[in-house]
Amino acid sequence: MNEFAASNPDSLNIIQVDNGLFHKAKKLQVPENIILLFQPPHSPELNPIERVWEHLKQDLKWELFDNLEHLRAKVAELLAQLTSEVAASLTGYDFILNALSVANIF
Repeated sequence: MNEFAASNPDSLNIIQVDNGLFHKAKKLQVPENIILLFQPPHSPELNPIERVWEHLKQDLKWELFDNLEHLRAKVAELLAQLTSEVAASLTGYDFILNALSVANIF
């Protein structure tokens, strides 16, 4: 998180996480420009990254890769092509947008 916070110093960054104990560890230090948004327990379908993966898999499902590095390169390519509009359409759940609105962030 420190690297992410440092690479995005001028923005408030909200990261949705599950309720894993490691996300709540007492020693976990969250940088000031990051807010952790906890999703309800046992609800991976509410995790925006699941929808992003579903979107990426549409371009990956029929490809055969020689090795893991080729797969990584293809995923990196697809992520680079992901526009802000598509990312927002995949990850803009109402409960997230409402939380941002209540917090006067969005």
